[in-house]
Amino acid sequence: MADPITTAFVTEFKTNTALLLQQQDSRLAQAVTQYNLVGEAAEVLEQFGTTNAVSGLPRHADTPVIDVPQDRRWCYPVDYDWGHMIDKQDQLRLLIDPKSPVTLAGVAAMNRAKDDQIVQAMFGTAKTGKNGSTSTTFPAGNIIANDFGGSAATGMNVAKLREARRLLRRAEVEFETEQVYAALPADKENDLLAEAQVINSDYQAGNAVIRDGRLMGLLGIEFIHSERFQGGAANTNSAIQVPVWCKNGVALGVWNDIKANVAEVPTKRWNWLVGMSMTLGATRLEEARVIQILNV
Repeated sequence: MADPITTAFVTEFKTNTALLLQQQDSRLAQAVTQYNLVGEAAEVLEQFGTTNAVSGLPRHADTPVIDVPQDRRWCYPVDYDWGHMIDKQDQLRLLIDPKSPVTLAGVAAMNRAKDDQIVQAMFGTAKTGKNGSTSTTFPAGNIIANDFGGSAATGMNVAKLREARRLLRRAEVEFETEQVYAALPADKENDLLAEAQVINSDYQAGNAVIRDGRLMGLLGIEFIHSERFQGGAANTNSAIQVPVWCKNGVALGVWNDIKANVAEVPTKRWNWLVGMSMTLGATRLEEARVIQILNV
């Protein structure tokens, strides 16, 4: 592959540089709850469980003492770094300073890393307990099978989304007040756009929102385009894992957001180094607020 700077050398046919097609922004960061954190680990949520009231007590009986179940959810920092060296001789051959598009490429890489942290946290093992020593795995009851609502090896369909909504509603998620999202890769969005219940107004019981050919939402679930959810060996047919989640069901902890620096490096013949760093982590906050839909 040609060196990216060499290919940007000025000729009479090309006077600008451009980023190749890539995800440049973080698409998931705004759809989760963000915390500014410090320390080697951070408690991001104090969890209080369900209790039941007592009935039928006799007159003047003691007030019942009911222990409220409590737990804690923890988040751990991960360091990310990125850098690109720009040779001084290359700079002399360019009409424009390459540091700006190179910096944009670095920021895009960091933003994708943010999304990847969130992706791992949604279905990964969360740390709970007083000191974060307890591992909480993603519950099997929150996974909707690939063949749900149809024959084996089906793609995304309305029946799967309805089941995800049912599971969230059964867990007392209030769609009227909570923000609920689903991350759809292009192929799964295309599956839904082929369903009559989505595109045919005679069947649109789910109030599908389509804008400029893009499916924006359905059944009170807002869609985000993301190609970063892929299957793994533990999943049937290595299916694509489509998440449906509440904003307050997943946390992104930020220790240090993206920091960029451009400097000459004496030990590299005074060439320019574009460098970036960030420290962040993510965790699932509550299992009941995250659903996984498997799709081939």
